[in-house]
Amino acid sequence: MSKNNVLKIAGIISSVILIAAAGYGAYLWFFCRVYVPAGMMAVVTAKTGRQPAPGTILVNEGEKGIRKEVLSEGRYFFDPVLYDIKLCPNIEIPLGKVGIVTSKVGKELPPGEIIAADDMGKGVRKEVLGPGVYRLNPEGYQIEIMDAINIPPGYVGIVTGQTGKAPLPGKFAAPGEKGVMQDILQPGLYYINPYAFQINVIEIGMNQVTMSGNAKGASVVSGRSQLAAANSTLQSMASNTLKFQTELRRQTVRPRPVAKKRFMSVQRNKASAVRYSEDAAVPAAAKDYAVPSQIFGLSRAVEFPSRDGFKVLLDMTVEFELLPEKISLLYMLYGDLPQVVEKILLPQVLSVSRLKGSSYRAQDFIMGDGREKFQLDLRNELVKTLESKNIVVHNAIIRNVEIPRDILVPIQAVSLAQEQNLTNVAMQNTAKKLAELNTETELIEQRRQEVRQETEKLVAAINAERKREVAAINASTQLKVAEIQLKKSEIIAKTNQLRGETETKAKFLVENEKARGEIMKAKAVGSGSLLSEIMLVNALNPKVKTNIIHAGPGTLWTDLKGAALSVPAK
Repeated sequence: MSKNNVLKIAGIISSVILIAAAGYGAYLWFFCRVYVPAGMMAVVTAKTGRQPAPGTILVNEGEKGIRKEVLSEGRYFFDPVLYDIKLCPNIEIPLGKVGIVTSKVGKELPPGEIIAADDMGKGVRKEVLGPGVYRLNPEGYQIEIMDAINIPPGYVGIVTGQTGKAPLPGKFAAPGEKGVMQDILQPGLYYINPYAFQINVIEIGMNQVTMSGNAKGASVVSGRSQLAAANSTLQSMASNTLKFQTELRRQTVRPRPVAKKRFMSVQRNKASAVRYSEDAAVPAAAKDYAVPSQIFGLSRAVEFPSRDGFKVLLDMTVEFELLPEKISLLYMLYGDLPQVVEKILLPQVLSVSRLKGSSYRAQDFIMGDGREKFQLDLRNELVKTLESKNIVVHNAIIRNVEIPRDILVPIQAVSLAQEQNLTNVAMQNTAKKLAELNTETELIEQRRQEVRQETEKLVAAINAERKREVAAINASTQLKVAEIQLKKSEIIAKTNQLRGETETKAKFLVENEKARGEIMKAKAVGSGSLLSEIMLVNALNPKVKTNIIHAGPGTLWTDLKGAALSVPAK
């Protein structure tokens, strides 16, 4: 084969390879390209590969079936002949929600178990998914989104394990056991699996149990006012938590038939009354983030015989408190707040009321002193009795006492007469006090006049004394001024005298010195005429020029004519 033929064959092969590569690239791009957009995931199903074990739902890579791992956002290439791709939205758990994961794959759970201890078991997982985005294969995992537990202020949460072995009787459940746990949940947000733990929300603080005769066949609910949450989501979650607890109470303690004259209610202090019937699904207060406490009727009233054999009926309100550190024990022993009231509080209230009330006469419940003493004895006994039950009683108030009319009318008549007598005595005392008041008023007015006169007298005396002191001060001042003027005049006179004497002495000294000077000059010159000529010369104008001419012997005056001096003009 020639070289040219070899080159031609090589060129053909290269072209074929390039065309095949381009065709394969186009096939991958246009037929095998898979794009997973944001917020989505892709489930891959392999059509070929090793056969998995029988009953396997999700397979690993290299096996035939639905792969366990899903594809996140991005671009992938899968041959549609070998793989099937299914897009699904990501699992998004919003704020305030939890995701309950039910695994369809994994090890079978032991008989009777419904919660998987770890991620390897099949069934409901104990751990929950908090707020966020997750990618779990929907073919192998089922996600149920539920509300988180938000315990509002004023409540605590009692945790009850739903699975595990039961603890010893009367003991709290340990982690992993089924039963009431000792630790309570304080107000806040909790992401808890409701299939693994049941949370019962119970009020803490002041509660009231009221037995009254004012009902008309309907239960009265005292709705607990709640402060609005800063976040609407948290507010909704708290409302859902309280509505769930209310429904649990309604299912646990169904309202009983209410007596025509008496009923009992569990109330919250400082709460507004809300009414609802037994058939109502959710109280109206729930939508306002204020779910009322469970109410149930009571067909028996606080009734007992008095010491003198009369039947006494009365309304009573007991204020009590469940302490947070003891509330889990109360819940374990007796149940929710309505059960605590029904099983512990009410029997003790009725028993103590009968025990204490039977030692009082019927008329003691009409008189204020007797009722007050009975109320104090009742409260003290309830405090002592219920303290051992971990219930703190703050007060027991009685009102609207009813006794038979046969004894009530005479007692009222006697009481009315006594009160009328007391009123008359009080009126007499008032009249006496009024007379004393008038007398005291007159004495006060008299004393006021005396005080006014004394005041005016004191004011006049003070003014006169003030004027006298002012006049004395003026006279003293003028005297001082005169003395100062006199001293001033004496000083001026003495000053003038000294000035005159000084001037005279000075003038005398000057003239004397001048005279002595002249004498000394005369003595120095030696002649009085020469001294006179010198004085004359000194007295002349300094501008006058003096020439002395020596004319020789003879008389100076005879030559003055020829020796006249020429005086230049100015």
